[in-house]
Amino acid sequence: MSVSVFPIKAFNDNYIWCLHNQTHCVVVDPGDAAPVLAYCKDNQLILSAILITHHHWDHTGGIDALLTAFPDIPVYGPQNKGIKQITVRLSQDDGLELPQLGLTFSVLEIPGHTLDHIAYYGDTGLFCGDTLFSAGCGRLFEGTPQQMLMSLTKLTMLPADTAVYCAHEYTVANIAFAEAVEPNNQALTDYKHWAKQQRQKNVPTLPSNIRRELAVNPFLRCHSAELVKNVSQNVSSALTSEQATFTSLRNWKDNF
Repeated sequence: MSVSVFPIKAFNDNYIWCLHNQTHCVVVDPGDAAPVLAYCKDNQLILSAILITHHHWDHTGGIDALLTAFPDIPVYGPQNKGIKQITVRLSQDDGLELPQLGLTFSVLEIPGHTLDHIAYYGDTGLFCGDTLFSAGCGRLFEGTPQQMLMSLTKLTMLPADTAVYCAHEYTVANIAFAEAVEPNNQALTDYKHWAKQQRQKNVPTLPSNIRRELAVNPFLRCHSAELVKNVSQNVSSALTSEQATFTSLRNWKDNF
């Protein structure tokens, strides 16, 4: 049976990604149980596992209620003992199998947004939580700019056609910042028109893919001469490394 990926909307802009076939499903980062339970009921699906990328409440808040409805299912997640519901703790290069869906994933450690952040990569794509967004990246709540840059670089090494399932619908707002940083990027201009059309129809802009992000995402483009020039002007100092550019870029975005 083929597997589909469906965005279950939660809160203002979260997506709880639901991987499912005709009988079973797995959800990624269920911050709220109610829309997941409703989707399972409406589609007659049995929840068979939960995947967690990091500890923030809007990614973990629904776990308990889901375990009440579907007892004894595995909860996969990072090496963070603060997320007590996790039954299988994962590290870099660990693999996991989801037998009911016939899927396997490998785990990538991608600290920056939080120190415990992991991603899941498999045939269906990349589930990267709040590390990589379309045309953006997560805020640095716990990690350093160096950690985030290394994590994003790790993700760009994946195949160019890898589908990127981020956890929030931030694309249009991220594009506005990206245009300020790199106003002459034609790929970005084209993407803005497409993304706005999607949102006007209330359709997600996600998943993205690695190829597109390399073309439009400023946090993956710290080698761009135009970007480096504009970031340097914003901070009124010369930037002598990709890490310095990334650090200044993230600070600019935080105050944009």
